[in-house]
Amino acid sequence: MSINSLPPVSREQMRANLGQEVGVSSWRAVSQQIIDLFADATDDHQFIHVDPERAAAETPFGGTIAHGFLTLSLLSTMTYETLPPLEGCEVGINYGFEQIRFVAPVKAGARIRTRFVLASLKERPSGLVEMTYDVTIEIEGSAKPALTARWMTIAAPRRDEG
Repeated sequence: MSINSLPPVSREQMRANLGQEVGVSSWRAVSQQIIDLFADATDDHQFIHVDPERAAAETPFGGTIAHGFLTLSLLSTMTYETLPPLEGCEVGINYGFEQIRFVAPVKAGARIRTRFVLASLKERPSGLVEMTYDVTIEIEGSAKPALTARWMTIAAPRRDEG
């Protein structure tokens, strides 16, 4: 889903959710095809990602694994399907990460989902709203997550036309 269709939430609703889990995405398969496309896009064709036979024979993973940055990049799509937009804002901007930890590999064919906890919300004088989320990307059937991160985003207010 490329455009968020969830109803917007107010800043007051967001403030009330500070420190709380605010969403869990649906499960998303990480297929070998997605891994191969990411390898092509980033020119990272290391065998642990793109050669299932060699990865099965030469690694402890039993086959290929997703690039850590592929797993991280899937946050965007899982965000769109899970987190409602902020009322009065028209665009969300990736502001960066304070920390990222790749905890466990995502094997080709595995399913992942993300849990979002709203860690902070800061309204700037400019009208921009800075939100920080503690995110955990889980791997279905695994005790360890694929990754944990503290992700900072910015919601930009709608510009008045006229």
